[in-house]
Amino acid sequence: MTALTRSRDIERWDAEDVDAWEAGGKDIARRNLIWSIVAEHVGFSVWSIWSVMVLFMPQNIFHIDAAGKFYLVAMPTLVGAVMRVFYTVAPAKFGGRNWTVISALLLFIPTALTLWAMTRTGTSYTTFMVIAAVAGLGGGNFSSSMTNINAFYPQRLKGWALGLNAGGGNIGVPVIQLVGLLVIATVSNTAAWLVCAVYLVLIGVAALGAALFMDNLRNQRSNFGAVLEVLRYKHSWVMSFLYIGTFGSFIGFSFAFAQVLQINFLAAHDTAAQAALHAAQISFLGPLLGSIARPYGGKLADRIGGGKITLYTFIAMMAAAGIMVLTGTVVDRTYGVANGIEMACYVIGFIALFVLSGIGNGSTYKMIPAIFEAKAENNDVWTREEKASWARRMSGALIGFAGAIGALGGVFINLVLRASYLSPAKSATNAFWVFLAFYVVCAVITWLVFLRVRAAGRSLVPQPVGAG
Repeated sequence: MTALTRSRDIERWDAEDVDAWEAGGKDIARRNLIWSIVAEHVGFSVWSIWSVMVLFMPQNIFHIDAAGKFYLVAMPTLVGAVMRVFYTVAPAKFGGRNWTVISALLLFIPTALTLWAMTRTGTSYTTFMVIAAVAGLGGGNFSSSMTNINAFYPQRLKGWALGLNAGGGNIGVPVIQLVGLLVIATVSNTAAWLVCAVYLVLIGVAALGAALFMDNLRNQRSNFGAVLEVLRYKHSWVMSFLYIGTFGSFIGFSFAFAQVLQINFLAAHDTAAQAALHAAQISFLGPLLGSIARPYGGKLADRIGGGKITLYTFIAMMAAAGIMVLTGTVVDRTYGVANGIEMACYVIGFIALFVLSGIGNGSTYKMIPAIFEAKAENNDVWTREEKASWARRMSGALIGFAGAIGALGGVFINLVLRASYLSPAKSATNAFWVFLAFYVVCAVITWLVFLRVRAAGRSLVPQPVGAG
């Protein structure tokens, strides 16, 4: 590691150099981590802004039904998933500091457009969908932030650092929901512009903080070639699939939770304003607890192993989804729809899924760097620095790709919930049957690929697709 220049560039960075790390490297990494979390936090908030805006859209005024609102909250998820692929290579190309500033400033666009649309009478549904799509820019921030922080930290600390970075960013989801709750409770469910105004200020703070306190690592290498290379390995596809179950669950439920609660509260004969307030009072808890759980999932993975924690998480998610299925069948048939017992069971099941998905997020991000660290160690030709550089480049590429695929899981969740509510039963029960089956598949794959192999004494090092 070398001293910073006035341009805030670091020409050489080796996080595995213990002496340099203790001599000041850890302080630099921590400073970059803090502002990375701030910027990613705001990015997540903007990405999920439409999960809050739909609470400000009573049907008698906006003429958008529940099915239409599920599409509105799914659109940013879809676009954000695509943007993650491109954002993955941006820190190495432009510099982590530079790209954090740029990506933060880009958030002004969807936030200002949302403010405009929500204060303009007669805005068409198509216009809302286009603006919701632009909010997908916030979803890309995650990949660039995680790739950047992955380069700053040594392997022994990646689980905690990446979990903290991701968890701090994920908290942007419940925070914007809390802001929405405060606005609804103190003003009304027609003052959505206040939420947007708050975030226009926070975007400026994030961009300014990144410009003043973050650094560019100039010895990082990443490009779309790295993304293509990483896809040659079987484990890359496996990790991407598992990430659908962890992050896909988190972001999908985060966007849908308030909607599901609002639908159920409306079924209990509340007015639209009361339903929005009641939903907002509860909906932020799930994403908040899931975000807090994320770094602890990474820490547990550092101690116990990413594969084991991920397996245990999926087994527990099967049980949580089972609660939702039982609620929609046994409880409904016994006590009737939209009663206190049903709502309590729904909230308990959802909260459990949020916490578990957070733990799973942290553990899977411990697994990704470990895969390529193991692969690099098997190369007897490379120097230690070459091994570390290759492992960082591959890990960063897979973090971005897996993040993109995982985000598509959020789209899947909203579409399945929409279809379930449009079915004759008009409830979420059929959707949770689908989610339960998916978690079973994830658990089996985790055991087969990462734990059964280890138990048999064979290497966990990934092989290129088609090899071995």
